[in-house]
Amino acid sequence: MPEINETIQEQLEGGAKNKINSLVAVFVAIAATFMALCNVKDGNIVQAMEEAQAHSIDAWSYFQAKSTKEAIAENSLGLLKLQNTQTNAEAVRKYEDEINRYEKEKAEIKSQAEGYQKEYNGKNLFDDQFDMTEALLTISIAMFGITSLTQKKWLLYFASAVSLLGIILGVAAFMKISLHSDFVSRILG
Repeated sequence: MPEINETIQEQLEGGAKNKINSLVAVFVAIAATFMALCNVKDGNIVQAMEEAQAHSIDAWSYFQAKSTKEAIAENSLGLLKLQNTQTNAEAVRKYEDEINRYEKEKAEIKSQAEGYQKEYNGKNLFDDQFDMTEALLTISIAMFGITSLTQKKWLLYFASAVSLLGIILGVAAFMKISLHSDFVSRILG
């Protein structure tokens, strides 16, 4: 630990150039570490989105299968009604019950599918926010590199502001606070 303190002290004693470089090093370390944490969380969100999307697709496929069965039952019922014989009365009731059951099942399946789509969209909001966080932090790290080369204080301040904006977006996403910008998403999408 004393070596780290000595290194920091040497850098600080080196003048304004070393001071800017020291600040750049600290800011880059903070931005890169936070970006890594956001990347892990974003990866988990993407996995949950893929799962919700798969469930939604499965539910809509199941809904379509029920619709097909319902159409077959309706056609069979129509044929039975055309024949209009006494022996068909029980079969007619059976098909009418089947059709009613399919309608009820389809409504439940549709509700589930829409729920999965809503879950996907909710997660996508924060996925976009983490993506914006990563973009801003990547830009700020590049700007910090240029700052270190040019030693321009205004660039240090600007890079710091971009980094801070990225960190704010990331913290908000971790806390599930929507700071989502549809405008930025449309540009990047």
